Amino acid sequence: MAGAQWSKKEEPAREGVDVGEQSRMAGLVPAEKVEGAAQQQYRQLLQQAAAKRMLAGPDHPQLKRVRAISQRLIPSAVVWNPRAKNWKWEVNVIGASAINAFCMPGGKIAVFTGILDKLQLTDDEVAMVVGHEMAHALREHARERMAKNTATQVGARIGGAVLASIFGVDPNVTDLLARGGANLLTLKFGRNDESEADLIGMEIAARAGYDPRAAVTLWKKMAQAAKGAPPEWLSTHPSGTSRIAEIERNLPRVMPLYERTLAKR
Repeated sequence: MAGAQWSKKEEPAREGVDVGEQSRMAGLVPAEKVEGAAQQQYRQLLQQAAAKRMLAGPDHPQLKRVRAISQRLIPSAVVWNPRAKNWKWEVNVIGASAINAFCMPGGKIAVFTGILDKLQLTDDEVAMVVGHEMAHALREHARERMAKNTATQVGARIGGAVLASIFGVDPNVTDLLARGGANLLTLKFGRNDESEADLIGMEIAARAGYDPRAAVTLWKKMAQAAKGAPPEWLSTHPSGTSRIAEIERNLPRVMPLYERTLAKR
């Protein structure tokens, strides 16, 4: 009997944050369809931005900076989703004043200059922003949200209006992109999704050698920016106080990952 007890090997405890299993709801929507729609909508966004001279060129310092940070994050990110190893990751910077950033399904990332310039983000804080947005795509929150949302056409029209307000284009242009489903550019996530993305993003950044304590300073800056009209990015996010408390509770889980990465350099 004693021998039998030792014959079963226990799985080693996973280092990092614990966010539970991925929602099964996401499986109700084909990943290929969602990622195909994301690529189409991302291309249209870039075309609109370029037409308005708002798309950062390859030599733009902010684009170089965000791409360099993102490239460090990607190897640590793909462990959260096996399919992500085959994604064609793209990173672009858009010259708009909105305090915003996103990562669409399939690894299509955009960061607005408003969040970089208005909040004067450090590289560590940029890593927290990009890691957070990557986490949404890796955990397939868009697929989950689409499965739950039975009014995708209504959501798409609202999304088109938001984009029109940013770029000054006819909402019908963006409406056309979303006829097959939700407008992924402006899809809203629930607060649980946002909290999950906070923790996963912080772990991704820590494994890539970015200080996870920057998540605290980032959200303090975001809270300060929200004292006036709350940034669009914060509309469905947890309150600054609760999210900072959750981040601080999880720092002991990720600091060793960060310190180990630094020691290897």
